[in-house]
Amino acid sequence: MAWMQRILRILRHRWQDDGLRRQITPELLARLASRVTASERRHTGEIRICVEAGLPNSYLWRDATARDRAVSMFAKLGVWDTEQNNGVLIYVLLVEHAIEIVADRGAARHIDPQAWSEVVAHMAQAFRDARYEDGLTHALEEVSALLVQHFPEAAGDQKPNELPDAPVLG
Repeated sequence: MAWMQRILRILRHRWQDDGLRRQITPELLARLASRVTASERRHTGEIRICVEAGLPNSYLWRDATARDRAVSMFAKLGVWDTEQNNGVLIYVLLVEHAIEIVADRGAARHIDPQAWSEVVAHMAQAFRDARYEDGLTHALEEVSALLVQHFPEAAGDQKPNELPDAPVLG
């Protein structure tokens, strides 16, 4: 019976791929990139957003979770490789309605895990109501506020943009 559930999961993930472009438009991606840019002017952290319709087949065959994929994308996108180790990935897996926040060790050292859980809960509620832009925007604002609180941009500093601001759509 486990093999049947695995096959159904794979089919669900492949079917969802087609719907992603309708939910996350190029215009929304551009607005989110602009909001990430504005956010990063206020703190020294780096924020990446990654939205995927479904998991790659290699993840599905080994029964990997959304968290497994988020951690992998955190590494693949280089979020771990910032000067102050304060990068944050907001990861969304649409088919499973899964939201993960992965924070680098510098951010994790200063920000309570409960704060990340609250961001996820707010975002999940917006997504349940099919308000994807509101959910992503609000999550970005909450993550930004946490980074401003713990890693504020010093007056007069010109920090380089270490990572691209454009969301990744997979």
